[in-house]
Amino acid sequence: MGCSSCSNGKDGQPRGCKNNGTCGTDGCNKLTVFDWLSNMSLPNGQTPFDCVEVRFKNSRKEFFRNTDKLSLAIGDVVATQAKSGHDVGIVTLTGELVKVQMKRKKVDYGDKGLPRIYRKATQRDIDIWQKCRNKEEEIKKRSREIAISLKLEMKLSDVEFQGDGSKATFYYTAEDRVDFRQLIKDMAKAFSIRIEMRQIGYRQEAQRLGGIGSCGRELCCSTWLTDFRSVSTASARYQQLALNPQKLAGQCGKLKCCLNYELDMYLEALKDFPSSDSKLQTEKGMAYCQKVDIFKETLWFSYRNDASNWHALKKEQVQEILEINKKDKKIESLEYYTSDTALDDQVTFENVVGQDSLTRFDRPKRKRNKKRKNKNPRKKNQNNSVRNA
Repeated sequence: MGCSSCSNGKDGQPRGCKNNGTCGTDGCNKLTVFDWLSNMSLPNGQTPFDCVEVRFKNSRKEFFRNTDKLSLAIGDVVATQAKSGHDVGIVTLTGELVKVQMKRKKVDYGDKGLPRIYRKATQRDIDIWQKCRNKEEEIKKRSREIAISLKLEMKLSDVEFQGDGSKATFYYTAEDRVDFRQLIKDMAKAFSIRIEMRQIGYRQEAQRLGGIGSCGRELCCSTWLTDFRSVSTASARYQQLALNPQKLAGQCGKLKCCLNYELDMYLEALKDFPSSDSKLQTEKGMAYCQKVDIFKETLWFSYRNDASNWHALKKEQVQEILEINKKDKKIESLEYYTSDTALDDQVTFENVVGQDSLTRFDRPKRKRNKKRKNKNPRKKNQNNSVRNA
């Protein structure tokens, strides 16, 4: 973490800014754009771009127009226009790169209806904002209790206060449509604020809450991933992965987004491969494909009557056999081809620095004798002689 607020405390322990994604210097925030034009001056006669990017809680970013031409820099806390009242956020990007980001997110920078920035936040604005942020966890817990008492099939995942404290947005997930009219009445009465309910998907929920994935790193959706592409089980099939929901599903309960990362490479590699439904005609009978190894460019085939005995064939050999079968000819057997392509056992582990064997737990344990033999027979003979005397 590079910001000064997250510097080390006593005894080298990380102090932490405890701002949950709203650092003042914008040094440890997720989905932050590096302003590589910050040290460059504008050409003569060109005015700076009048829109800025402002971030709110959990990396929610919006674009605002700087109509008053305030001198803003990255990290400034500003009061922005809202539907009613004002909101408080942190400036994350200024200058010409904002125009690039607006094009990327398909926002018309020439639209005159863009909300504007009122002013730089005063100390009173910041105090009210921080006070509201501190109440969010308590209100989220209380709102969940109200939803459970009303027996609503929904999950309230997050609460976000408006900067002036006049409104709170509740983010929830649900399988079906939920009638939360009574819930809004009860929460408005309990918290004395205006309530807005916003339904999000399970992936958006994981993005807002964050966490650690099965790979041991932070979730991609909460660090750098900005769009959610559809992931299907076909992505796992092309990569020869076992269709195990517990291993393929992420924290959101959906298929992991990382299944799409290497899919294009697998699809490109499979273009030259024979189909997994290929059938080889031999004198011994029909042979069916059982397994495909893309990295070794090997396919395993077995006879219909002997499905447990697999024969490894190279990609080129399978294509050669298929060409022979197209001419209504049969090969002698699969063994004729597998004899030339016997795979040598490769050493995958060497005890270089004295590690234990990787297969040490596969060895059967030796049975220990319950009766321990006496290691000193002289004492045993002396005891027998005393007893005889």
